[in-house]
Order: sequence, then C-alpha cells, then structure tokens
Amino acid sequence: MDAWVRFSAQSQARERLCRAAQYACCLLGHALQKHGASPELQKQIQQLEGHLSLGRKLLRLGNSANALESAKRAVHLSDVVLRFCITVSHLNRALYFACDNVLWAGKSGLAPRVDQEKWAQRSFRYYLFSLIMNLSRDAYEIRLLMEQESAACSRRLKGSGGGAPEGIETGGPGLSGTPGGGGLPQLALKFRLQILLLAQVLRGHPPLLLDVVRNACDLFIPLDKLGLWRCGPGIVGFCGLVSSILSILTLICPWLRLKP
Repeated sequence: MDAWVRFSAQSQARERLCRAAQYACCLLGHALQKHGASPELQKQIQQLEGHLSLGRKLLRLGNSANALESAKRAVHLSDVVLRFCITVSHLNRALYFACDNVLWAGKSGLAPRVDQEKWAQRSFRYYLFSLIMNLSRDAYEIRLLMEQESAACSRRLKGSGGGAPEGIETGGPGLSGTPGGGGLPQLALKFRLQILLLAQVLRGHPPLLLDVVRNACDLFIPLDKLGLWRCGPGIVGFCGLVSSILSILTLICPWLRLKP
C-alpha cells in the first residue's frame, strides 16, 4: 500500500497510467473493429483514446526542462559511449516534449493555426532518435557485461581445470583455436554459446532486460507513425501497453530502473 501511495503521488506515474489506458484503448479499438463491433462503440473508444492522449500532453508540460537537466547530468559520465548515448537521448527527448507541447496548444484550441501534422511528424522523429540512442546504450552495456562474464568464466575454468558448465564458458576467444575447427558447425556452436551468454547476462540484470524490452516495444510506435514500417493499430496498441506497464513497474520498484 505504501508503494502504491508513493507511486500515485507522482505526476510521472499519472502520465504513465494515462499512457497505458490510451494504448489499451488503441488495442481495444482494433479488436472491436476486427470483430465487427458497432461503429458507435468504435467511435466512443477512439474519442476516449484522443482524450487520454490530450490529457497526457497536459501532464507532460515542462518535461523538456527535466530532460535538459538529465542531459546536463549525463555530460559528466566517465564512460564516453554512455555519455554520448544518454546525453543525445535526453536532448532528443527535450525536443520531443517541446513539439508535444506545441501539439497540445494546437489541439486544445490555444493555437488553432498550428500545423498539427507537421509538428506530430517532428515529435515522432525526435522520439525515434531518442529510442535509437537508448537501444544503442543497451547494446553497449550488454556487450560490456558479456565480455566481463566471458572473462570471469575463463578464470573459473583455469582455476578449476574442469569442463565448461552448461556450454557457456567456452564462448571465449579460445574457441577459435579448437583442433579441426572451422566451417559451419563451429560457427553455429559459437552463435549458440553467445546466445546462451546473452541470456545469462540478461537474466542476471533485470533492469537492463526491462529497458531493452521497453525500448524495443516503444520503437514500433514512431516507426508506424512516421510511415517507416506500418505495423497497424493492433501491434502499436499492444507494444505501447507493454512498454507502459514496464514503465509503471520501474516506478513502483525503483531498483528495476536502469542506472545511470
């Protein structure tokens, strides 16, 4: 109960609840259309989705300043790759929120002359760049962890003098020196060992796993809106709902949030 009270007191939590409800409406609207529901019911779901989207934009007023502050903090990170990815991601999020604020002004009637289509395209473009940076950061952290795990496994093997448990520890550089190596079988074995190592790393680092899944789900939204990859409202609604639930989970359980 205490965790829920702390969660509901945050404006960010309310925005994410609205986001989950919005994409749930998107998914429900697609299901209703597919199963031949009445046009009136479909219209009501679409209107509810629009109201939730407008409410989210209101809750996100001022988020550009927060994103800029996060970018300023990321500039001081010691790792150059993390510094670049996180800083550029936050800068793109700041521009995304700024475009979103302009869209809110247009949709609410405060700025009726705003070209909503143009600003929506700009907004999703910055959102896409931010997600690409987030996924690049995730890939970099996964690579570092896999190298550390592979080195630790090699040290354990040298210390014990035994075989490779679960077939993972042989995924180090020494595999290429196997007698009679080469060809497709060895390549398939290397690939399998790397997949097992990746699974082990992600299983041991839940915040990184959640961040990868959340960013991967979010990626479908701007790709569809920008026309780069038409996924359809069903996939967009499902991916948006999953990423929203994972975002809510990181607020309820802060230890699941990827740092820095």
